[in-house]
Amino acid sequence: MHNIYELPLELPNLEIFEAIASSQDVLIERIISTGQTTPKGQWYDQERDEWVILLKGEAEIAYDDDTRVKLQAGDYLMIPKHQKHRVEYTSSQPPCIWLAVHGKLAT
Repeated sequence: MHNIYELPLELPNLEIFEAIASSQDVLIERIISTGQTTPKGQWYDQERDEWVILLKGEAEIAYDDDTRVKLQAGDYLMIPKHQKHRVEYTSSQPPCIWLAVHGKLAT
């Protein structure tokens, strides 16, 4: 048994990506962020849809059309494949705990 909120005793200065379950079609992962952001000028352009919920902390996602979404614990969103986006902000106190599902997802 595991607990989604349990954190390592020492958090590294890097984001942590932990696969919870995966198959050829779907990846479910926990992401722990402690202030990390997408490097300036870089965008995620993913091959699969991503549904993500922020379970703890605060974050901000930006899209290439200048739209920004501020997230607090409990907020979730669907990012369609090839929707360019980046992480502009993640809180470090408390750390962000995300649950992300990647795959061909219906909306």
